[in-house]
Amino acid sequence: MHKVPLTARGAELLRTELDQLKRVERPKVIEAIAEARAHGDLKENAEYHAAREQQGFIEGRIQELESKLANAEIIDVTQIAANGKVVFGATVEVLEIDKDEEHTFIIVGDDEADIKQNKISISSPIARGLIGKIEGDTALIQAPGGVREFEILTVRYI
Repeated sequence: MHKVPLTARGAELLRTELDQLKRVERPKVIEAIAEARAHGDLKENAEYHAAREQQGFIEGRIQELESKLANAEIIDVTQIAANGKVVFGATVEVLEIDKDEEHTFIIVGDDEADIKQNKISISSPIARGLIGKIEGDTALIQAPGGVREFEILTVRYI
């Protein structure tokens, strides 16, 4: 199985969620199941069925997180000698030339991508077009809505 890139911050967030599920949520749902069983007939016990469903969700998410962390190649961008180039984990400020709008993008792994937080996937067209460029470079990116032109203003490794 191949390794999937993950930022150090992303790995920490996944570990925190995994810990929360194992130490808090799992015991809570086990207690809820035990309490619902104490009420008697399980066939018509909605609390029991809801707790079992919740348990299935929690166990599935624990497996998913453990798998992601086991297959992750954790990259700490602060430890990379990138010499001003746009690389995985970099925070890039760009000017979209056609719209005269500035954007800030953080290039992350597929599992961390969240456009609301300006985190774009390494496999996205914008990230692929920016990778390897330096401050002052212009990138022409073929996006689903047409060609977009970005000028790289700053590259930071935080």
